[in-house]
Amino acid sequence: MAKDRKGKSISFVLPAYNEEENIEDAIRQIVSVASSLDLDEYEVIVVDDGSDDRTGEIIDRLAREDPHIKAFHHPTNLGYADALKTGFKNAKMDLIFYTDSDLQFDITEIKNFLPASEDYDIVCGFRIYRFDPLTRLILAWGYNLLARTIFRLRVRDIDCAFKLFRREVFDVIEIRSKKFFVDTEILAKARYHGFRMTEIGVRHYPRTRGRSTVRPSHVLSTLKELAKMWAEIYLGLGRK
Repeated sequence: MAKDRKGKSISFVLPAYNEEENIEDAIRQIVSVASSLDLDEYEVIVVDDGSDDRTGEIIDRLAREDPHIKAFHHPTNLGYADALKTGFKNAKMDLIFYTDSDLQFDITEIKNFLPASEDYDIVCGFRIYRFDPLTRLILAWGYNLLARTIFRLRVRDIDCAFKLFRREVFDVIEIRSKKFFVDTEILAKARYHGFRMTEIGVRHYPRTRGRSTVRPSHVLSTLKELAKMWAEIYLGLGRK
């Protein structure tokens, strides 16, 4: 389904929840990289998902300083999927990129994704070496294997938070999940609708500041969402 790209414009979407220690550096890194790329236009959309620290205050200050930065706020914590949904809904550019606010990726590697976006609708990063606790690595391996099998996805690192999309993807796909199943939902629906995907390896770094919001307790709710989404996509259950 890949089409000729209309122009080199990118919406960078950055979800954030209680990331006061990282958010300013994350935004400034994106602005620096975006300014160095051969882009006609760009914007940095930061979604504060009901943080109870200084995250919202910081992004508002940066948005006042730079018109490329757009700040959005959820009054309460709605979850990772809703933060991404708000970002994607408000994105105005031809390409939409998202990553997390925890500084575990090197944003300069987006330059390797741009050529692939000429031929693919979605360019997924995969972590060449993943710096996460052992328990999380084991759970991620098992979940990726299950999701790839159920949804017939040829993506080795489904939940890698370093992805570039053509905006047409979100003209077709409606995000309905609430938490960390959102990556699987997007890719499963994209495959169903015939969007073309490829993968490029990216470096992954340990989190040095702040705390991850992912917990082992999220596994059960994610598995429930997986079963529900399979029924929606392949059996038509629950569709509006």
